Amino acid sequence: MKELIKDPLSLIVIGVAGQGNVVTSQLICDALVKEGFRVTFGQTYPAQQRGGPVINYIRISKDIQASPIIPEGRADIIVAMEPVEAMRMLNQYGNPDVVTMVNPRPIQALDITGLGTKYPSLPKLMEDIRALSAKSWVVPATEEARKLGNPIMANVILVGALVGSGLLPLDRKAMEPLLQERFPKNLEVNMKAFEKGIELVESLRN
Repeated sequence: MKELIKDPLSLIVIGVAGQGNVVTSQLICDALVKEGFRVTFGQTYPAQQRGGPVINYIRISKDIQASPIIPEGRADIIVAMEPVEAMRMLNQYGNPDVVTMVNPRPIQALDITGLGTKYPSLPKLMEDIRALSAKSWVVPATEEARKLGNPIMANVILVGALVGSGLLPLDRKAMEPLLQERFPKNLEVNMKAFEKGIELVESLRN
């Protein structure tokens, strides 16, 4: 069994409903369980309607079954499919050691647009996310997914980026059978999306 960077490790996957962040979380959880880790999954919907944010909490340990909800200020990794949601999570769960991975594609959730609030300046938003993170990976997942033919594959690109980052005890070998099981009719393009995520993170390291 590979080592965790922290035990228990607390991961948040956040996005606007419809972006596929639940699939992202399920793939990660299933892979970790198959690798022998104890995984607890929790989910909240601050806006109970399509278009609102969906928060997925993942707690990972070698030996203990952690609570499904992460205490405020105690996230270790935040994966955000939308920049405002990344900032929302940093404000609630961030700390000096938190690592973020952000897809910089703005989508106005219903709880923002319903109030008539103007979307923040994206460059300033990304600057603030970096400032509040010990490390921040900006992964243009939606942009790259469009190039592959379907923007919804941004979630698989982010799975690849997370695996490629080394933040989780997972690798290609652990993920490939799960992708095959999840996307039997579209395995080839989803594998391309997964590999693109790894490639994007590797380019950020260089």
